[in-house]
Amino acid sequence: MDKNVGGIDRRLRILAGIALLAYALRARGLGRVAALITGADLLLTAAIQRCPANALFGIDTCGHAERAELGW
Repeated sequence: MDKNVGGIDRRLRILAGIALLAYALRARGLGRVAALITGADLLLTAAIQRCPANALFGIDTCGHAERAELGW
């Protein structure tokens, strides 16, 4: 499985995921559920460095230097 999330994209996903999970602590109803699901998804895709939507649209933010550094 090729990684396609890296660099600033990964950092933004982490920040946005944490922000949405923090918001979910205060929100109620459907907004809470949406924030939980979206925040968890962003954190998961940042952690595994793979996003199915990026793969579908051919987006790769994991640069060549980062790939060489990681050994793949």
